[in-house]
Amino acid sequence: MDVGFIGLGQMGSAIALNLVKAGHRVVVYNRTRAKAEALAAQGAEIAESVAEACRRPVLMTMLADDAAVESVVFGDGNALSGLGQGAVHISMSTISVALSERLTEAHREAGQSYVAAPVFGRPEAAAAAKLFVVAAGPEAQLARCQPLFDAIGQRTFVVGDKPSSANLVKLSGNFLLAAMIECLGEAFALTRKGGVDPHAYLEILTSTLFSAPAYKTYGTIIANQQYEPAGFAMSLGLKDIRLALAAADALSTPMPVASLVHDHFLSGVAQGAGDSDWSALARFAAANAGL
Repeated sequence: MDVGFIGLGQMGSAIALNLVKAGHRVVVYNRTRAKAEALAAQGAEIAESVAEACRRPVLMTMLADDAAVESVVFGDGNALSGLGQGAVHISMSTISVALSERLTEAHREAGQSYVAAPVFGRPEAAAAAKLFVVAAGPEAQLARCQPLFDAIGQRTFVVGDKPSSANLVKLSGNFLLAAMIECLGEAFALTRKGGVDPHAYLEILTSTLFSAPAYKTYGTIIANQQYEPAGFAMSLGLKDIRLALAAADALSTPMPVASLVHDHFLSGVAQGAGDSDWSALARFAAANAGL
C-alpha cells in the first residue's frame, strides 16, 4: 500500500520501519528531519512537508498528544485539505475521546474516512512488530487497513464502527497500567523497607499471583530502579490520565483511583521527573517510605 506516515518518535519510527519491511511504500515526515533520514536509509521516502506526506490514499499519524494532532490536521500542517477524496486517516496516537469525535466528523465532511487505531505495547514491542492494535471505524475501511495492522502487530482488536471507542479503550488500558505501577511501587517500597530483596520479591509475584507480561515488565524496571531512558515518559502518563478523567467526567463515571494516580504523576513531573519512565512512580513511593 501507498502510505504517508507522520510522527517518528520511538513508537512511530519502529512502526514505519515495519511497514517498509512488509513491502509497503512509506513516505515519512517528521519535524526533526534526522529521524526521517534514518528511515530513508532503510527504504522509506522523505516528505518535505505534511502536505507532501498527505498525497497518498492512506495517512498514518503517531503523535504525542491532542495539540500535535490538531496542528497536523487542522493547523499549519492542514492535513485535512491535503488528503484527497476517499483517503483514510489512521490515527494511532493516544488522544482524547473528544478530539477523536471531532476528527471523525471533519474527515466525513471532507469526503474522507477516519480510523482510530491506538496500540498497546512499549517501544521494544513496536520494534518487534508485536503491538496490539485497538481499531474502530467503518467496517470497509478497517478491512482496507488490516494489511497495515498485520505488518506492525500481533493481533488487532476491533471495537466497533465508532472511532472514539478505540481511544476510550486505550485510555482505560493506560489507566489500568498506571494504577498497577502505583500499586507495585507501594508494594516494593513496603517489602524493601522490611528487608526483602526486590528481585526475590519480583520472582515470587510473577511466578504466583501476577504472571502477566505487564507485571514482569514493570516489576523488573522497579526492582532494578532503572527509570531512564524512558520507554514511556511520565509526562505522557500524566497526559493520558488527564484524558481518561476527562472521558470519565463526560460519561459521569467516578474514577477515584485515577484521580490519585493523576496527582502522583503531577507531583513527579513537578519534581523534574517528566522525562523519566512513568514507572518512576515507584521512585516516589520509595522516597515516601524513607528509602
